[in-house]
Amino acid sequence: MVEVKTLQPGSKIGVIGGGQLGRMLAMAARYMGYRVIVLDPDPDCPAGQVADEQIVAKYEDRDAARDLARRADVVTYEFENVDAGAVEGAEEAGRVLPSSQVLRTSQHRVREKSAVTAAGFSTAPFMAVSREADVEAAVRTVGLPGVLKTAMMGYDGKGQAVVHSLLEAQAAYRELQGRAGGSKPHPRASGPARELDNADTGAVELIYERFVQFTKELSVICARDQSGRTVTFPCTENVHRKGILDVSIAPARVSAKVADEASAIASGIAQRLGVTGLMTVEMFLAADGQVLVNELAPRPHNSGHWTIEGCRTSQYEQLVRVLCGLPLGAVDVARPTVMVNLLGDAWTEAGGAPDFAAALNVPGVSLHIYGKTEARPGRKMGHLTAVAGDADLALSRALEARRRFTRTL
Repeated sequence: MVEVKTLQPGSKIGVIGGGQLGRMLAMAARYMGYRVIVLDPDPDCPAGQVADEQIVAKYEDRDAARDLARRADVVTYEFENVDAGAVEGAEEAGRVLPSSQVLRTSQHRVREKSAVTAAGFSTAPFMAVSREADVEAAVRTVGLPGVLKTAMMGYDGKGQAVVHSLLEAQAAYRELQGRAGGSKPHPRASGPARELDNADTGAVELIYERFVQFTKELSVICARDQSGRTVTFPCTENVHRKGILDVSIAPARVSAKVADEASAIASGIAQRLGVTGLMTVEMFLAADGQVLVNELAPRPHNSGHWTIEGCRTSQYEQLVRVLCGLPLGAVDVARPTVMVNLLGDAWTEAGGAPDFAAALNVPGVSLHIYGKTEARPGRKMGHLTAVAGDADLALSRALEARRRFTRTL
């Protein structure tokens, strides 16, 4: 029988990573009476602004991670590009959910897709690329068009290139190898670049995947508790712009059959990997109707922001429930909801401070700002959600609110 460790209010939750996901997790934890300790190198990080305590240290600082685990009753992480070795250090001193093993699988695209296919679920055809000689074999085996990606550290569309010929694939290989550490690291990642290196060649490991002609991008967040029970949040429809999540629509505008299949995939992967916490599964709905797994994220997810206003239990509260051994909350949709991201570009487009009041004049709209001190192009600064009687009206409201926010009427 699995032992469930129930934490009483007043217990401490440790969070590795101080970004917006950690911020919203900390706010949910504080609302439920728990204390929060954040580990992040930025003393003014978004999560640190609302936490009870912060350890200011780099993510690869194993001693700091151990200190966090000793001071907290349970530890989690809010993005997967943290240093897995430091997470293992935290495990030596305390309890970490999800485990470092889950983290190592999800932060490496070859291991990730291999685990998905071993679990019996479908992905786009793929092949590991460890040296330049592998590129031709990958193109021949997997086919064209394709996507060449760094195996680790890519995010928001960075560290990858779509190719339509062998010559393009070879050029992309050289470009990705020529970048520092093989890819532009996540701006909050500070782990050693050597983890990306192939031990035999010194080259950065890549993955080559067949390009998927998809009709929709979908995601499902699965919560798995300490006893192994799972619940899945409603399937969400996502739209990306320049590789960055732009819009999330919930529930997704797909058939019940597709939504049920996507939920079953997410639950199956969480069970197979032994996740205790949240597992977000990003998927493609291919033109032929197949649902293909694209990426995994063992944490709260940007495509789940909508759950704060639109779901009976938000993804953040759900994670707190799992970490603290509490019953899983209901995940039915309260109201159709749409989330739109607010990037640093919005501040530039507004020519200064955006028009917060104008955005909130749109019915059903809520505003979330993350507390980041500098607005840069492509940087997630906040989001807007809109609720309505149906998804199309919610989408219209959300886009109108963003237009008003950026003063682009």
